[in-house]
Amino acid sequence: MSASGRGDGIDPAARTRARRRAVQALYAWELGGNSMRKVIDDFRSEQDMQIADLEYFEDLLRGVEAHRAELDAGMAPFLDRDIERVDPIERAVLRLSAYELKHRIDVPYRVVLNEAVEVAKRFGSEQGHTYVNGVLDKLARAWRVSETNG
Repeated sequence: MSASGRGDGIDPAARTRARRRAVQALYAWELGGNSMRKVIDDFRSEQDMQIADLEYFEDLLRGVEAHRAELDAGMAPFLDRDIERVDPIERAVLRLSAYELKHRIDVPYRVVLNEAVEVAKRFGSEQGHTYVNGVLDKLARAWRVSETNG
């Protein structure tokens, strides 16, 4: 059984830490211009990754990298500006969460939204979390219809 007491082997706290580090890594990737491989390697050596779910961290980063155009296009109808004009931290949170909503259906949409809001509160601008929540709520209703209407 996992530390959470669940039999699924998932440690929610380690996933939360993986998401936080992934947002920081996405921010560094976008602003630094390095390859995703280098960003992942840098985070592995510089950050305290043993307390995070490293597999999940890498999946999030590689998933956002591979599907960025699809994720951005899916979010576009729910944004009030071009994705490139969204604050870089909120943009990283939105892309990471959009990836989870679209490609990690094993994670309930409420968990995705809750974690996104918490990360945006921690790292984003003062009211950034409300923007993130509004966009992701609409995105979840579009991409997780059976889950959000059920």
